[in-house]
Amino acid sequence: MGGLTDAEVADRVARGLTNVSDTSTSRSVGSILRENVFTFFNAILTACFIAVLLLGDLGDALFFGIVVVNALIGIVQELRAKASLDRLALLAAPETAVYRNGEVVVVAPEMIVLDDLVLLRPGDQVTADATLEAVADLLVDESMLTGESEPIVKRVGDPVLSGSLIVAGTADALVTGVGAESYANTLTREIKKRTLVHSELRASTTRILVYLTWMLIPVIGIVLVGRVLAYGGLDGLDTVSAESWRHAALDAVASVVGMIPEGLVLLTSLAFGVAVIQLARQKVLMQELAAVEVLARVDVLCLDKTGTLTTGDIGFERLVTLDPTVPVADVDRVLGLIAADVAANPTALALRPHFAGDGSTVIERLPFSSRRAFSALTFDDPATGVRQTWLLGAPERLLAAAPDALAQAMEIAADGRRTLAFGIGTGDAADYADAEHPGDGFRAVAIAVFHETVRADARPTLGYFADQDVRVVVLSGDNPVTVGSIAGELGLDPVAVDARTLTTDAEIDASLAHVSVYGRVAPEQKRRVVHALQAEGRTVAMTGDGVNDAMAVKDADLGIAMGNATPATRAVSRLVLLDSRFDRLPTVLLYARRVIANVERVSNLFLTKTVYGIVLALVSAVLLWKFPFLPRQMTLVSALAIGIPSFFLALAPNRRRYRPGVLRRMLLFSVPTGLIAGAAVVASFSVLQLLVPLIEQRSLVTITLFIVSLWVLCVLARPLSSWRLGMVLGAVAVFVLAYLVPFSRAFFVFQVTHPEALVAAVGIGLTGAVLIEVWYRIARRRGLVFDRE
Repeated sequence: MGGLTDAEVADRVARGLTNVSDTSTSRSVGSILRENVFTFFNAILTACFIAVLLLGDLGDALFFGIVVVNALIGIVQELRAKASLDRLALLAAPETAVYRNGEVVVVAPEMIVLDDLVLLRPGDQVTADATLEAVADLLVDESMLTGESEPIVKRVGDPVLSGSLIVAGTADALVTGVGAESYANTLTREIKKRTLVHSELRASTTRILVYLTWMLIPVIGIVLVGRVLAYGGLDGLDTVSAESWRHAALDAVASVVGMIPEGLVLLTSLAFGVAVIQLARQKVLMQELAAVEVLARVDVLCLDKTGTLTTGDIGFERLVTLDPTVPVADVDRVLGLIAADVAANPTALALRPHFAGDGSTVIERLPFSSRRAFSALTFDDPATGVRQTWLLGAPERLLAAAPDALAQAMEIAADGRRTLAFGIGTGDAADYADAEHPGDGFRAVAIAVFHETVRADARPTLGYFADQDVRVVVLSGDNPVTVGSIAGELGLDPVAVDARTLTTDAEIDASLAHVSVYGRVAPEQKRRVVHALQAEGRTVAMTGDGVNDAMAVKDADLGIAMGNATPATRAVSRLVLLDSRFDRLPTVLLYARRVIANVERVSNLFLTKTVYGIVLALVSAVLLWKFPFLPRQMTLVSALAIGIPSFFLALAPNRRRYRPGVLRRMLLFSVPTGLIAGAAVVASFSVLQLLVPLIEQRSLVTITLFIVSLWVLCVLARPLSSWRLGMVLGAVAVFVLAYLVPFSRAFFVFQVTHPEALVAAVGIGLTGAVLIEVWYRIARRRGLVFDRE
């Protein structure tokens, strides 16, 4: 089992027989450009822009500047998020152990070459196609490739494909396919893009855009017909100057521009992207942008103890002798051989500083299995030549026939210590492969005691989630007594249930009604607990670091892996805490709540604009009115009362807890608000047509629209803190200056010469603002809109 030499590896590299492939998991630059530029709404606005260039004044194309700015902001923000994801993804990339020059070395997947001999260990992610050369109790999860949820037993000669996860056991495998010939070519991409997390914001935005797309097609047709008829029909347009054509085209453009929610999609992506970048600075890797939102919806957090509530660093403390007749040298030899295993787990690694092998020849190893709850080792004693088999595992399993020894182990575990029993078995290690008990011939020798360090941040973090009404469920493979002791130390219920007593789904369901701390939980049981909670309608997050957590992490609504997690667990997670700091989760939750709460409220601004834009377009088309605004005047109001403030509001702090029904709330609030704003403009234009000429009508109706739009902003920005009030007053100041400064007054074609008409426009606008205030208060009582927290 020496593996390839350096020369053989170099030869294969020179011949291109390497595992190099494109494993980028973030969106491509081309995809980002396409999704920000080539949209349905951008196409409509581009057509309007071209019409203005051909028939109008370039000043009326001001709206297209917003389109360009929106696209640029979206592209830049998503490229920054992509760079952060790609950079941090390198830190969470899988590793592979291979034999080189007779030694085991750890390399990146792309450094594997054809004919490499790979060592597969529990928690490893298979990164190149291979054939099994030697196997020890190997279980492989191929659900990523086949959809088969149950782990599969593998034997010598069987193939293993990249994308598989090693659930239990160890193996040596000869690489048979690399690069284009291997599943590794699409491994990371397929695993991490297996499904998109469900994003209520994304789903709601998509549904709104679909609704608007189908509505706008006939509405735009009506608008175009209405514009032609308003200017005398085709015959009338033929008989008058080209100026009528120009005015008709500009009216049509103004009508269409008013209906487009150009910043709606941008702000959703912007909010997600900014959150991802800010989290990346705190060593939190989001595998998918929308995963930020999912945490805001989480109401159950399932935790593994080791590596989450504790640091994951296991230290050997002492040995408790059960059979003093066994020589100390024999005990030291066995523990040294266990520690020397190349596939040693963290518990075995904790023995290395204290015990060393003595040259004994290991004949066979049987890896630890959660089903058996013990491992086995067969070796030849170098002094006597006698073959011995030793077992190491859970005291409840190995000491079941020795109640006094078991009671001693439980007493130690009650202090929060991890205990493992070990002793001498019969036959060979392989004889125990299908056993669940050590048998009558087992002779208990000692108890190994280990200690774990509880994370200093665990208790305040758990307290935070309790205050946020997030239920915490501890699922550990350790002794229930140990788990309960640590849970009690952290302020959780110290009563822990032994999951081995829960054999059916019905028993798990019944237990979850009153228990939140479990010990001796098998990997499949963790998965079943997640499914049971999801069946209750709960949104479940699962954190973990070991291979026994991988399946539950994968099936949870939000899988969270610690930075020191096994490659398998990191590969199936949505979020990775790269520095393994559990206390990062409250910060992630705050960002998540900010995103979902702010985007919901800001979306109301854009949807309100779309509603009143549709109302004005239809009313002016049906009544054959000249449109109440020029395109540049609509752009001014949209920019000051919607576009610019929405960027600030989307990124402002907001601690409001998630509430389901985002789409329903947005529609039920914004549609009536838009109707009120539209009615105010229609009323104002109706009155002003009797008092002043068209150019002044449009100038004054713009004031009416600004007043009602500004009040929509005021109610959605509440509570009006100093900076929010400053933002509102700033918008008012800029709007007033647009009327007072000669250059801007001429550019926006503002003319106000009749005081009585100005009073009418302002009065109708204020009336609309009052009605919006009344509706806002009603909507808030009905739970359709919420103030920021």
